[in-house]
Amino acid sequence: MTVSVGDKVPDVEVRTMGAEGPKAVKTSEVLGRGRVVLFAVPGAFTPTCSKAHLPGFVNNAEALTGKGVDTIACISVNDAWVMDAWAQSQGVGDKIVMLADGSAEFTQAMGLVMDATGAGMGLRSKRYAAVIEDGIITRLDVEPKPGLDVSSCEAVLSHL
Repeated sequence: MTVSVGDKVPDVEVRTMGAEGPKAVKTSEVLGRGRVVLFAVPGAFTPTCSKAHLPGFVNNAEALTGKGVDTIACISVNDAWVMDAWAQSQGVGDKIVMLADGSAEFTQAMGLVMDATGAGMGLRSKRYAAVIEDGIITRLDVEPKPGLDVSSCEAVLSHL
């Protein structure tokens, strides 16, 4: 079952890259306080994710914080090393918290699994953007088809 506006964001363990290597964090710690924009991509280093989705949020991070966003987070069904390498290649710095959902536990809890087995990618996340206020989903925009439209940073900015 897919989460809806008004639902509490699922609380599961994901990973971020720390100074000592991958570090486990609970999604409630990262997504549960303040105003958060969370966007999900099907895969790090994939074309739309690398050419448009992540760069849109990197380039507009100040605009988001200017509209009261406390945390910008990106999640993907990848491991922490891949998410870290992707962040470095995209110049993310400290603008965006990169969350590795390696076993798709958060993605499954959100009810936003995409089966990309036919493309050799296994289970992945659907592409979406969510606005979360103190742990409650206040807006959720899931892409209805391949490509980037309703979950772009520009679309998120237009709703804030």
